Amino acid sequence: MEEVKEISVKTLQEWRNTGKEHQLIDVREAYEIEIAEIQGQHIPLGDLPGQLEAIRNDIDVVIHCRSGARSARAVQYIMSNRPEITKIYNLAGGILDWADKIDTRLEKY
Repeated sequence: MEEVKEISVKTLQEWRNTGKEHQLIDVREAYEIEIAEIQGQHIPLGDLPGQLEAIRNDIDVVIHCRSGARSARAVQYIMSNRPEITKIYNLAGGILDWADKIDTRLEKY
C-alpha cells in the first residue's frame, strides 16, 4: 500500500490565502457538515466508489474528515483506483486540527 501524503492545516490555509488552485473534498457524513465545515466538495466516504470521476487529476487534491483517519483511507482508495491522481493529500488532523489552529470558532465534536 502506498504511503499517504499529508499536508497541514496551515499549508491548506496558505493555499487558500494565496489563491493556489486545489480541490478540497470532505468525506464526512452530512450531519457532521451541519456541525462544522470548511467548505469543499462533499463526497461521503461510503459514496466514494461511485464518485471517483469527480476527483481532478490536474490540480492538488486535499481530502479531509474529522480527525484525518477516514480521509487517509479515502486517499489510499483513490490512489489504488485512480493511479493517475498523484497530487493527492490527506489533511493531517482533519477539521479538529483546523478548529485548533485556524478557526477557533468552529465547533469541535
